[in-house]
Amino acid sequence: MYQVLIPVDDDENRALNQARYVANLPDAESAVEATVLAVVPPSSLDTVDDVTFEEFAPAVGAAEQLESQGVEVNRRVGDGGVAAEIVRIADDLDSDEIVMGGRKRSGLAPVLLGSTVRDVFVSTDRPVTITGTEMVLDGGPRELLLPVDRNVERARQQAAYVGGLPDAAENVSVTVFYVFPHQDYAGAPPHDFEEIGAAVAVADTLEERGLSVERAVVGGEVTRKILAAAEERAADGIVMGGRKRSGVQKAVLGSIAEDVMLSADRPVTLTG
Repeated sequence: MYQVLIPVDDDENRALNQARYVANLPDAESAVEATVLAVVPPSSLDTVDDVTFEEFAPAVGAAEQLESQGVEVNRRVGDGGVAAEIVRIADDLDSDEIVMGGRKRSGLAPVLLGSTVRDVFVSTDRPVTITGTEMVLDGGPRELLLPVDRNVERARQQAAYVGGLPDAAENVSVTVFYVFPHQDYAGAPPHDFEEIGAAVAVADTLEERGLSVERAVVGGEVTRKILAAAEERAADGIVMGGRKRSGVQKAVLGSIAEDVMLSADRPVTLTG
């Protein structure tokens, strides 16, 4: 079974969108097992022994939404540092994906990345998907946009995530996408997909696994071109490889990955 961890906070709309995303995974009814997680924060005097899952209305709503779609659901309560508990339980369950709903808006309306979401992103090597409060999924086969940079290892991790989705060969099509930075001016060099080893490697890998793959390359401002390509293709999700390691091997979010996560109106998955 494809194991998905769904940590929810106190926002019912975000929790329901997380549930809808999981329910729309390929073959969710037969191939997905979801664990809806509510975490008692450190600011509370309660512990996991003092509360029940049913006290967390957004978590209950998410679980019921999944069950109404025929998805197998486990209910779980954790306590302690929220991000650390999410990562610990994901490891305990050997989750294939963590689905979070952490886009928030400030008083002036720009989108912010919640601190818990950010901490989870940089604390786990597992794929993490952020859904947010605005999301459109039409069911049926999934169309994913997979933007790559020149890092072959990150690209392979993106391919591993996509290829590992339930029954991916039958239910997922992918656009492998590379942007030549700022090369959209008159007289810019020609853009050749085959120049980008990471893009070629991931496209070849996915085709070998039986997925339908489009190879696409453009020039321009990277984030803007990624968002435009997702819009043009009505992509169901964007799969980024944006974790990078600092000199002390601490994971950090790449600026492009963060910009895409904050700007996209569709689910974004960060793989590595």
